[in-house]
Amino acid sequence: MSTARKPIAVSAFSTLLVFTLFAGDFWRNTLSWYGWGVIAAALVVGSIVLLVRIRPPLLWRRLPVTLALFLLLATLSIAWSDYPGASALGVGLQWCTTIAALFLALCLEWPQLLRSLSHAFRWILGLSLLFEFVVAAFVRHPVLPFWTAYGSEKVPQAFYWSRGLLFHGGQIQGIQGNSNLLAMVALLALVVFGIQLADGVVRRGSGIAWLAVAGLTLVLTRSATVIIAAVFTVVVLLFALWMRRVRPDRRRPVYLTMLGAVVLSVAAVWVFSGQLLKLFGKSEDLTGRLDIWHAVTALASQRPVFGWGWVSYWAPWVEPFTTLAVRKGVTYLQAHNAWLDVWFQLGVVGLVIFILLVVTTLKRSWFLAVDRPRVALVDDLPYTALTLLPLLLIAALIAQSAAESRMLVEAGWMILVVVSVKTKRAAP
Repeated sequence: MSTARKPIAVSAFSTLLVFTLFAGDFWRNTLSWYGWGVIAAALVVGSIVLLVRIRPPLLWRRLPVTLALFLLLATLSIAWSDYPGASALGVGLQWCTTIAALFLALCLEWPQLLRSLSHAFRWILGLSLLFEFVVAAFVRHPVLPFWTAYGSEKVPQAFYWSRGLLFHGGQIQGIQGNSNLLAMVALLALVVFGIQLADGVVRRGSGIAWLAVAGLTLVLTRSATVIIAAVFTVVVLLFALWMRRVRPDRRRPVYLTMLGAVVLSVAAVWVFSGQLLKLFGKSEDLTGRLDIWHAVTALASQRPVFGWGWVSYWAPWVEPFTTLAVRKGVTYLQAHNAWLDVWFQLGVVGLVIFILLVVTTLKRSWFLAVDRPRVALVDDLPYTALTLLPLLLIAALIAQSAAESRMLVEAGWMILVVVSVKTKRAAP
C-alpha cells in the first residue's frame, strides 16, 4: 500500500468501525447475527493488524490503571460466575470491543477521531431518515428485521425495525431499530458537528445542514432519556465555557456554583418527580425500569462483594436472565442503569473500580477542556473547540448511564475506553 493511501485506508476503516459500534443492530437486522459476527470479527482482526503495522508509541504508565483493573476483574469473574459459558462469551466480546477502542485511541489523533465520528454519524443519520421515509411513504406498515420469522405469534412493538410512524408523530427508530440508540447518535452528532463548525474544519453551510439533521433526528426520536442527557451535556458545556473565561486562581466561585446546581437539580427531581414524568410522557414506574431495578438489586444483594460474574449484555438463554426483566412480552438484556449493572455483575469491588475509572476519566477530560493548551512553560495558546470533545462525550455517557447500561457495551464502552486512554496519555 502506498504512503498516500495509508491515511485514506485508516480513515475508511475507522469510520466503518465507529459505524458498526454505534449501529451494530443495522448489520444484525440486515445480515443476521452471523453476518454481524463476520463483520465484527473482521474489524477486530483489522484493528490488531493496524495496531501492529502502525506501532503507536506505547508507555504502560500512560495507560489507565483503573481500566486494566476492571478488565482483569471481569476476566477473573469467569471463575466464580454462576453462568461461566455466558461469562466467557461476554468477556471475549468485551475484550474485542476494547481492542477496537485501543486502535482508535492509539492510532488516531483527536482531529482524526473527530473526523471518523463525523463521517460515521452522517451515514447513520442519513440512512436512518431515508429508511424511515421509505417505510412511511412506500411500505406503509411496520417492518420487522430480516432473518426473523414469528409465524402467527403476536409480535411486540419493541421487535419492529421500524413502525412507520414518521408521518404520524410517533418515534422513529432508524437503521438501529431503537429510538434511544438513534437519539444518542443524534446527541453525539450535535456535539461533533458543533465542534467541527466552531473550529472551522468543515464548510459553514455543510456544518449547519448536518447540525439541523442531527437536531431533527433527536426531535423525531422523542427519547426522554436522551433529551435529559442533552440538557445535562449543555449544562456541562456552559460551565466549561464559563471556566475558560476565568483565571485559574479565581475558579472557586464557579465550582461552588456547579455544586449548588447539582444539589438544586437533585432536590428538584426529588420534589417534582411526578410532574417531570408527566412532562416526558413517562409512567410512574419509568417504563418498567423500577421493576427491573428492584429485581436486579435483590439479586445483587445476594452476592454483594464480587457479583454474579461478568456477562456484558445479558444472556437470555441462561438463568437468571431468562425471566429477570420481561415486560410486555420482551426480555430485556440490561439493567437499564450502568452502575447497578456493574454492581450486579462484579459486586461492590467492580463498582468501586468502575466509579474510579469514570471519575478519573471525567476529571482529566474536564481539565483538558478548561485549561489552555500548553507546549511550553507559558500557557498562552488559544482555546479550541476540539478540546471540549472528550468532556462532552463522557458527560453524555454519564447522563445516559442512569437509565441505560450502554456505557458497558459496544459504542458506549468504546467511547469510555477511547476517552480514558487518550486523556491519560495527554496528562502531564
